[in-house]
Amino acid sequence: MKISEKLEKEIEQLEHELSVELPAELKRAVALGDLSENAEYHMAKQRQEFVRARLGQLKKRRADLSLVNLDNIPHDRIAYGSVVRVLDVDKEEEIEYRLVTSEESDVAKGLISTSSPIGRGLLGKQVGDSVKIQTPGGAKELEILKLATIYDCEDNGTGPANGPA
Repeated sequence: MKISEKLEKEIEQLEHELSVELPAELKRAVALGDLSENAEYHMAKQRQEFVRARLGQLKKRRADLSLVNLDNIPHDRIAYGSVVRVLDVDKEEEIEYRLVTSEESDVAKGLISTSSPIGRGLLGKQVGDSVKIQTPGGAKELEILKLATIYDCEDNGTGPANGPA
């Protein structure tokens, strides 16, 4: 599922909750009587505030993503959508990453955000480059072994195992 589809699905679910489920919940809570000591009412109001805030965040993110211009993504350097194979110099271990948005990130699957320390450190690099990155777990030295940009990756987002890197 593409990031835009995930966003749309979550927006749709939250809008339904905000317009259908929460009003019904509030109506039931109001029917219970005294609102000053009505835990159900206060919980429903808090959830309503959270859902409104989350909807605002998601709609802003949707607008931001609509502005992404693929023409600005380089063909020969690591950028959003790239699948990159690196050598962790200290561990002498090869690792494969796909650079994705923060919403798509899943480190266990090798999907790292372009805004994460490793993602930021790799951006703009090419095969043969080495980079030292400060992560929460300590400094890492990575050597870029192989790169497939978003243009090379036919599936554009299903994970590193399916890319050509």
